[in-house]
Amino acid sequence: MNRLLLIFVLVWAAIGCSNLGSQAGREVVAKAGNAVLYADEIPVLFEDGTSAADSAILTKNYITRWAKREFLLQKANENLGYEVRRNIEIQVNETRANLVIYQYQRQMMEEKMDTIIKENELETYYNNNGSNFPLRSNIVKALYIKLPLDISETARIRTLAQADDPGKVAELESLCYQNAVQYDDFNENWIAFDRLTVELPVNIDNEEEYLMRNTFFEGTDSLFTYFVKLRDYKLRSTVAPYEYVKTDIERIILNNRRVGFIQSLENEIYSDAVSKNSFTIY
Repeated sequence: MNRLLLIFVLVWAAIGCSNLGSQAGREVVAKAGNAVLYADEIPVLFEDGTSAADSAILTKNYITRWAKREFLLQKANENLGYEVRRNIEIQVNETRANLVIYQYQRQMMEEKMDTIIKENELETYYNNNGSNFPLRSNIVKALYIKLPLDISETARIRTLAQADDPGKVAELESLCYQNAVQYDDFNENWIAFDRLTVELPVNIDNEEEYLMRNTFFEGTDSLFTYFVKLRDYKLRSTVAPYEYVKTDIERIILNNRRVGFIQSLENEIYSDAVSKNSFTIY
C-alpha cells in the first residue's frame, strides 16, 4: 500500500467518515463551515514504520487544527469591518504581486543577464573609484608561526622567517610542518592586523606606530614561541589595495547590472505595451 493510499485509509478510520463525497475525483476528508479539506491536501505526518494507531492520531490532530483555524478565519471574516478586510485584501494582493514580479525578474536575470566580470572591468572600476574604499582597519601581509617553547629548531626557524630569500621558503615550510603548532601565510593575502594580534602574547596599543617601526615580531608565553614576519602593511583611512576590495567590487558591479537589467526589463515591457495601445490614461 503506497503512502498516499495509507493516508486516505487512516483518515477514514480517524474521523469515521466514509461517505463525505468527492469532487473531480478528490476525496473529501472534512468540512468546517464552508471550507473543505481534501485528502490530497494533508501532508505526510509520519515516517515509514509508524504504527497505524499513531498515524491515525497524527492525522486526526492535523484535521482538528485545520478545522479550528478555518472556523477562526470564518468568524474573523464575519466580524471584521469592511475597511479592515479591504486593507487586508490590498496588502495580500500587493504581496502576491511583488512575489510574482520578483520571481519573474529572477528568472529573466538567470536566463539573460551577463554575470561574467572581466579582470579589466574590475581594475577600471577600482581605478575610477578607489577613493570610495578607505580602509577601516590596518591591514598586513604576514607570516605567522607558533612553536612549542622548547624545540631545537627554533633558532633556525627564526633565521628563515626573518629572511627575504624565496629560496629558503621550502626549508622553512618543511621545518614548520614538522614542528609548528601553527604556520600560516594567509595565502599571501591582505588580512586585518587585529586578526593577527589576538594570537600574540602581547597587547599592541598603537598599531600604526608599531607597523611603521617593525617588520618582525618575536614573543613567548609559558608554552609557545611566536614569530610574525610583516611583509607589507596599509594603514587605516588610506585607500584599500585592489586585491583587498576585489570581491566587494565584484558585488557592486553585479548589483549595478541587476539594477540596470531590471530597469531595462521594466522599460521594455512598458514600451511594448504602449506600442500595442495596451496602456490608456483617462
